[in-house]
Amino acid sequence: MLIGEVARRSGVSARMLRHYDSLGLVRPTGRSDAGYREYSGEDIRRIFHIESLRSLGLSLRDVKRALDDPGFVPSELVDDLIRQARERIAAETELLTRLRRIGAADPAGWEDVLQIVALLQALGSKSAGKRQSAALSSGYPGSSGSSGSSGEAVPMPVEALVEAVLSERDPHVAGALRWALARSGDDGLALLAEGLGSPVAEVRKRAVQSIAEIPGGAATALLRDALANPDTVVRGYAALALGARGVADAVPTLIDMVVEGTNDVDAADALGALSSRPALTERIATGLVGRLAHGAVEPSARRRLTQALADIPGPTASRALADLSHDEDRAVALTAAYLLGMRDER
Repeated sequence: MLIGEVARRSGVSARMLRHYDSLGLVRPTGRSDAGYREYSGEDIRRIFHIESLRSLGLSLRDVKRALDDPGFVPSELVDDLIRQARERIAAETELLTRLRRIGAADPAGWEDVLQIVALLQALGSKSAGKRQSAALSSGYPGSSGSSGSSGEAVPMPVEALVEAVLSERDPHVAGALRWALARSGDDGLALLAEGLGSPVAEVRKRAVQSIAEIPGGAATALLRDALANPDTVVRGYAALALGARGVADAVPTLIDMVVEGTNDVDAADALGALSSRPALTERIATGLVGRLAHGAVEPSARRRLTQALADIPGPTASRALADLSHDEDRAVALTAAYLLGMRDER
């Protein structure tokens, strides 16, 4: 079979077949009556073998080794090809993500595109200072971000902000990222909600911290849901944030935090603030007293519960402190007596 017919039937161009010939990969072994070189059936099979190996990503040099070296072992080369393929996929995935984020920012012109790319690159920098600057220059209304072709600040894609805040270890950069997310409104809440379910504890913590700084009913609803999260850290941050928002659902978790000694001072402060609402005063006082009456509560927890009663107004808290001033635990008794005296002075 002459080269033109081989090219038509195999899909390999005549130019490539000549290149294979020059490299010694496959050479026509026959001759026609007119003296032209012809490809035999074995030659054509070798061409298909070459194309099959090339489809796996092998170089022509490796293809020749694989076909000509009887002792060639493919496992090492295949492992290397797998590694290369994974690297290409990772690079393409990163490119796709970046393009999607640029598209989501709805750039008005190429100047906007370049500005967004610069922000994304800064957000991924190894320099904490550059990452912080990118967060603070995120481009939401009122920020100090650079202007794009429209004359307005170019926004940082919210997806990029969420990804950054969930992975950021530097506390100063994390604070700037949470600030930027809070300015974006509810746009990042769905992604942050996914972060609450992460198998990584630090990611869950960063997610709830970020949600806590976003105002509005949607964030509050997420924080309410987080009170049922199996992670005690997530529940604690959610309860503190809800307490600051005046949400009564946080009360049981805040009392648990006092008992367990987890951010107990902040939890006690939140309970004190919530107790200023008459509808919650008795509920909080009763909850604290009820935990004091529980026989399994350790002495240290009893002292924390006693201290938490200090800022709870009303007769229930006062009676509890009077009783505790005679407690068998001297530290509890002294604390209660001191707090009771402070209440009498007020």
